[in-house]
Amino acid sequence: MSDKTFKLHNLDGSTISELPLVEGSMGPPAVDVRKIFADQGVFTYDPGFGATVSCSSDITFINGQEGVLLYRGYPIEQLAEKSNYMEVCYLLLNGELPNPTELEGFVDSITNHTMFNESLLRFYNGFHHDAHPMAMLSGVVGCLSAFYPGVDMHNAHDQMVFAHRIIAKIPSMAAACYKHSLGQPFVYPQNHLDYSSNLLNMFFSVPAEPYEVDPIAAEAMDLLFILHADHEQNCSTSTVRLAGSSGTNPYAAIAAGISALWGPSHGGANEAVLSMLAEIGSVENIDKYVAKAKDKNDPFRLMGFGHRVYKNFDPRATIIRKMCYKVLENLGQVDTPLFDLALKLEEVALKDEYFIKRGLYPNVDFYSGIIYKALGIPTSMFTVMFAIARTVGWVANWTEMMNAPSRRIGRPRQVYTGAVKRDYVGIDKR
Repeated sequence: MSDKTFKLHNLDGSTISELPLVEGSMGPPAVDVRKIFADQGVFTYDPGFGATVSCSSDITFINGQEGVLLYRGYPIEQLAEKSNYMEVCYLLLNGELPNPTELEGFVDSITNHTMFNESLLRFYNGFHHDAHPMAMLSGVVGCLSAFYPGVDMHNAHDQMVFAHRIIAKIPSMAAACYKHSLGQPFVYPQNHLDYSSNLLNMFFSVPAEPYEVDPIAAEAMDLLFILHADHEQNCSTSTVRLAGSSGTNPYAAIAAGISALWGPSHGGANEAVLSMLAEIGSVENIDKYVAKAKDKNDPFRLMGFGHRVYKNFDPRATIIRKMCYKVLENLGQVDTPLFDLALKLEEVALKDEYFIKRGLYPNVDFYSGIIYKALGIPTSMFTVMFAIARTVGWVANWTEMMNAPSRRIGRPRQVYTGAVKRDYVGIDKR
C-alpha cells in the first residue's frame, strides 16, 4: 500500500471518494476498492476479472504490451536458454536460484517422491479406456487428498513436502492415464533419469523391449515445461487460489486447477490447434480459411494465434519456434503434410496485414501442439502435458496465498438480474 490515492469525481468535478493506490515493483498500480461499497453503496463490475487485481504476488510478472514474461524477475528468454525445468521449479517455489548443493538436494527430493501408493493404480481401472485423460488426472490428483489428509497447510515443512510430492508424482500419474488409455502396462519411474526423460520413458517404454529416450525430445519437453511453468493469475491459477482460500486440502485445490485448465480457451488451446489444422486439411485450403477467420460472421477461428494478455507477441512463442524446427528436423518430419500445413499457415499469418495490425501472431500453443504431435503424444494428452508443467506455478501461488497475512476466503460479488421478491403460489392455483 502506498501513500498515493485515486480520486473518483462527479461530472461537475467534485470528489466522490478518495481510494488508496496499491503499487507494485513493476506494472500499473491498482485502486483499492474494498471500501467503496461502504462509502458509496456500489460494487465494482468487471465480468471475467480482466481489470481486477485479486492479490499481490512476487512470483511472475507479465507486460503484455511489450511481450515481457519474468519468473521472480528473471526473463523467460534467459531461463529458457540457460536453465532447466528443475532449477526453474526451485526458483518459483523459493524465490531465488539455487546454488549447486541446493539444486542437488531439491532434485533428489523430487526424484525420491516420484512413486505413488500402489493402491492408487486401481483407481485407473474404474475409468473407461476412452475416458479423457484430463478427467482421469483431475480425479486421481484429487484422490491424493485421501492418501495425505493430514497436511498442516500453515506449516512451512508440510507445505514444502506437499510441493515436492505433487511436482514429483504428477508425471507418474499422467503417464498412467496414457497407459490406461492404450491398455498397456503401467511403467514405473526410473530414478536415474532426469524429469523430462523419466516422463518420456513412462509414456513410451514397454516391458517387452528396450527404449532409449531421444535427447532432443527430452530437451524439447524440458523447454516446454519451463515456458508453461507459470503465467501469473490465469484461470487455472486463480481457481487454485480460490479453492485453496477455503482451507481445502491442497491436493484438492490442484485438482480444481487441472479441471479449469481443461477448457479449450485455456490449456486446451494447443489441442484445438491440431483440430483446426485437421479441418483446414491441406495447404491449398489456407487462403479460404484465412478469409473465413477474417469474416466476423463466420464461426471459424484461427486457434493458436493471438493472446488475451500479450498484445504484441508472445515471448514464449519466439523461443519455442526454434525448438519446433529442431524437433521436426531431428525426426525428419519437416516435409510431412501436417507440419507443412502448419508452417505455411504461420508464414501467411506473419505477413498478412490483418493479423499484424491486430497482434494475432502465433502463440506458444501453436508451436507446442506441433511439437507434441511430432513426439508422438496424442492430442488428448496435450492438456495433460500443460498440467504437468503448470503444477509448480499452482503450488507456488497456493503457498504464497496461504502465507499471506491478508488471506481471506474468496467471495466475488454479483449484480442480481432475476425476479424481484414475489409470493409463493400453491400448485393448485398455478
